[in-house]
Formats: sequence, C-alpha cells, structure tokens
Amino acid sequence: MFVRLRYRVAVWVGLMLFLFWGVAAAQQLHTRSGKAMKYFNDARDMYFLMKYDLAAETIEKAIQADSNFIEAHLLKAEIYSDMKERDKAIEAYRAVIRIDSTFFPNAMYNLGRLEFRLGRYVRALEHLEAFLRYPNNEERVVKKAKRDIRNCRFAIEGIKHPVPFDPVNLGPSINSPLDEYWPSLTADEQTIVFTVLVPGKWMRMRDFEQQDFQEDFYISHQTDTGWAPRRPLGDPINSRQNEGAQSLSADGNVMFFTACNRPDGMGRCDIYRSRRLRDGWSTPANLGPPVDGRNWEAQPSISADGKTLWFVSNRPGGYGGMDIWYSTLKNGRWTPPKNAGNKINTPGNEMSPFIHNDNQTLYFSSDGHPGYGGFDLYISRRQPDSSWSEAKNLGYPINTYNDEIGLFVNAEGNTGYFSTDREEGKGKDIYSFELYDDIRPNFVTYMKGKVYDASNGRPLVAEITLIDLSRNRNVMEVTSGHDGYFLVCIPTNRDYALNVSKKGYLFYSDHFPLKGVHRIEKPYIKDVPLKPIRVGEVMVLRNIFFEFDSYELKDESVAELEHLRQLLLENPTLRIEIGGHTDNRGSDRYNLELSRQRARVVYQWLIDHGIDKTRLTYKGYGESQPVGDNTTEKGRAANRRTEIKIIGV
Repeated sequence: MFVRLRYRVAVWVGLMLFLFWGVAAAQQLHTRSGKAMKYFNDARDMYFLMKYDLAAETIEKAIQADSNFIEAHLLKAEIYSDMKERDKAIEAYRAVIRIDSTFFPNAMYNLGRLEFRLGRYVRALEHLEAFLRYPNNEERVVKKAKRDIRNCRFAIEGIKHPVPFDPVNLGPSINSPLDEYWPSLTADEQTIVFTVLVPGKWMRMRDFEQQDFQEDFYISHQTDTGWAPRRPLGDPINSRQNEGAQSLSADGNVMFFTACNRPDGMGRCDIYRSRRLRDGWSTPANLGPPVDGRNWEAQPSISADGKTLWFVSNRPGGYGGMDIWYSTLKNGRWTPPKNAGNKINTPGNEMSPFIHNDNQTLYFSSDGHPGYGGFDLYISRRQPDSSWSEAKNLGYPINTYNDEIGLFVNAEGNTGYFSTDREEGKGKDIYSFELYDDIRPNFVTYMKGKVYDASNGRPLVAEITLIDLSRNRNVMEVTSGHDGYFLVCIPTNRDYALNVSKKGYLFYSDHFPLKGVHRIEKPYIKDVPLKPIRVGEVMVLRNIFFEFDSYELKDESVAELEHLRQLLLENPTLRIEIGGHTDNRGSDRYNLELSRQRARVVYQWLIDHGIDKTRLTYKGYGESQPVGDNTTEKGRAANRRTEIKIIGV
C-alpha cells in the first residue's frame, strides 16, 4: 500500500511535464538537427510506453546530436526521475538551466526538489529560493516550493543537533532482498508479524512486460538464539491480492490489517479483522461501515484495550490527501470515525499511525510536517483535556531524506522497530533501535497467564478487565484464547484492580499497586483458577478497601462491589455469606468487632444497590482464620480481607 501511495503523491510532477510535452509537440522544438529530432521523438514514445531503459538510451543519443537541445534535457530529467536515478535527473535539469534558465521555470523547482530528496539541503535551498524569484510562477508550485524551503531550513538546523540513534538490522531471519515493512509485535515481544512486498504475476502491455508485486504477511517467533526464520502467515489471510499494514492485539490473538480488491471490499482498500484459532486464523472479516466505505482505508492500529482503532483514509472531511482517523468500539459496534485533528494531520499525507500500549502516545509518518524529506516519523501525546500535542519530528538521523514509515514501539517503551531503505541496494528492511528519553511513551508492563477451571484444570475463555481504581474506569478489556492464555497490558503509575470472570464461575480479583512506579523489569506471570459456582466455594475480594483502623469504605472499592452485584444479578438464586477478616494486631475482641462491621458495610452496600437482603448474610471472623504469616507485612495484608462464601444456589 505504501508503494502505491508514493506513486500518487508524485503524480502532479508527471502531469505538469505531460502538459509541457503536449505543448512542445504542437510547437517547434529547439533543435535544427533532424537526427536529434528523430531520437527525441523515439525516446518520448518509449517513455510513454514505460520502456524507461530504451528511452534513456535513446534520449542520450538526441543530446549527443545536439547538446543544446533543451527539450531533450527536460525529457532526460523526467525519464531518470521515474527510474529513481536522481543524480542523472539533476544533471539534466542543470543543463536545462544552463541553456536557458527562463525557458521552463519549473526546472529550477524540480532541481531543488530532487536535491532535497537526496538530502542536499543547502543546494536545494539555493535553487528553491531562486525559483521563487521567477515572475508569474504557478501558485500551486509556489506553495510547494515554500513548503520545501521550510523543510530545507528545518533539516539544516536539525542536522546540527543529531539525536541518539544506533539502528540494528533484524537480520536475515526477518529481512531479505525484498522490501519488508510495518512490523507488529506482541506485548511480550515473542512474536513479530510484518509485511513483505513479494513478486507476483507478470503483466504484458503490447511488447512491454513487467512483473507485478503484491503484499503478504510473514511471521516469526523469538527463540533462545534470536528470531526464527520467517514464514508466510498463509491462508486464509494471505491471498493473491494485497494484504499489508497490520496491527496485532497486545496478546497476539487478534489482527487488524489492510486488504485491497477483495470480493467483499467496499472500496479499493479496506480494513479487515481476523482472530487466532487453535489451528490457525479465522477467515478475515471486513469491518464494514462506518469504518470501511468507498474511500481508501488502510494501516490500522488497535489500542491495547481493543476499544480504539486508528487508521488512514482519504475520506471527505480531512485536511489533505491521506489523514489519520479513529473509531471507538461501543456496545460491540464501531462508531463513525473522527479525524485526529490538525495537530496531527496536514495538507500533505499522514501514514502508519501507531498507538502505544499506554494509550497516550501516538507515533506516525508524515510528509506534511517539517521534515527531512519523504515521510518522516513523528510523535504526539494525549493532553489532560484529551487533545493531542503538536507533532514532534523524531529528529536526525532517525529521520533522513529517505522514507521512514511504520514505527512500532515495544510495551516497555525503550525500543522502536521501523522500516527504512537507508542501506544502498537492500530495499526496505526492518530495524530496531533504542529510543532516547524525549520520545519514549509511558512505561507499560504486562501480565500474562492462563485461565482454567479450578476443579478440573480445563482452559477457559474468560473476560479479563483491568480497572483504574482512582477513576473507577475500565482501562483494558481482553478475552483469553481457546487455550485459556491471555495477556493484558498494565500502564504504570496508577493503582489497578484485575477482574477475571466467566458465566457459571465465581470471578477472580487481584490488586496492582503501581503508583509511583515508572519501570518494572519483569512482567507479572499469573495463572488464574476460576471456581465453579457451588455451595461451599469461597472467593476473596482483593479490591475492597477500608480506611485505616475503620470500617468506612474507600471509593476505590466501588468497582469490586459492582462486580459482586453483577454476579448476584446474573445468578438470581445465589445466596452468599460475606465474611470479614483481620490480622492479629489489636485485641481479639476488637478485631472480631472490626471484621463484623466491615462485613456489614458490604452487606448494606449490596442491599442499597438492589440486592434482596434474604440472599445475604454477614459475619466477622476477626483474626481467627489467617491465610498468611502475621509476622510479615505481606502476610498481615493477606489476612486483612473480605471473603464471599456460597451458601445456596
């Protein structure tokens, strides 16, 4: 998808010269050499047939026949521009300017533009400023020249202040002589999926033959010695059409991706979703309206909580060519997409959005913000009012005059993965690099494990919810796979409750006190046993909190109490005992009364929120049933608890 977009971005230059050739064909050309004229006409015909090598060889003969044949130099510049041999195109434009700098003023702009695209910013600035001094320039081209002048000045200054950058090629297990781009990794960095531009069918037009290319997905897994040799993702995701620009959910169980020209497509390119199954991937499903439509939708990035989908589209209502949009999932349906706004989008093109697992940091590529040429990488951060900060260029030499696209940042926030064509002759390869401090997102750790039936060990598909206790707001919601395994991202510097639930089972809760924590070296690894609902089973409520030495409920307890209320509503015959427990500090009598009062408060909260009191009893156990060592703080904390016991079903 990226290659095709670059073609569209460059089309205006071709159209400008196409109009010039139409005028030139109707007027007398600037040569008296019949031989030069013949070679010129032959080269022009070959060029329009896209026989670039023959056209280049023939136009050189025209110039040899008449070195001052200005139209021949212009055609040479266009041929070599299309062949991406920019040095030869620059040579041709210089010849045009030497012969007659006023004949085709846009030659000065094209020269400066080519020099800019090769990182020759000082020379480019000189020629672009010279172009603006020509009278009667086309307003549209003047606007582009002013933008390029801004970029030249930005790049010249930026190179004076390079940022730390030491990219490492991911090696032959991932990269090849083909183009690799858009890496996506699971939060534990054990799996990588990426896009590869692979050879496709051959196309013939008259006597002209060219091989087409298509985009497919490849996958690799981390081993003790590095990445395993890549392999195609295969059916049913890869097809004979284009698939690319994918986004994996944090646990790797769901993939959103772009596919083009499929039978169920709504536009040229649409966004699809597939879920990992026991024996592969599900048949991809088009997201449909309102995300997909008649326009070009591509390059999705799914947030770690699975609730927000970022993507690129040229739909109406944007700021330029391609803009970044987002849609949120509410009640199982995607909302009408919203534009990300003018702090992110420009009159140019924005590409490859990546929302980090912190859900606060957005990385993307753009050719519209001040940059070093082509597509550069940028960062924007969510502000307290939910707006986004001004886009910041990641700096030189992360960004260069080449195209930098498809940045992915790991959950820890210290490593970036991206694709670039900076090594001559290697095409686009995927690299990793350490992010310097100013462009790191908020740190995110993760918890992974397996949900299973406590009575028989059978894996369970369950709902896992991470709750911000201070805001009583769900921040992450995932579902364990058919094998019971799950992975949930945990942004740091807050206190969280974890809830794991499944119909027919008591829920499991846990507590993650992460306030003030900015870095965690090791993730949480936890298997979660769920107990079937039956008489005698006990469930610990780890997120019921009281004021110190008091039975006054803290606000942070509401989320857990609401889960308990929902459990009782979903099981209308269920009857429970609420048990209060303390550690051994204080007298037996005092602890018994404190535990009874705490159990009574939970009992009363449930009654006040619609639960029939005939289904509830409460009891204080004081310090009589410890589950931890009362000589340690950790043990005492475990002993201070609220339990639920099933007394009737």
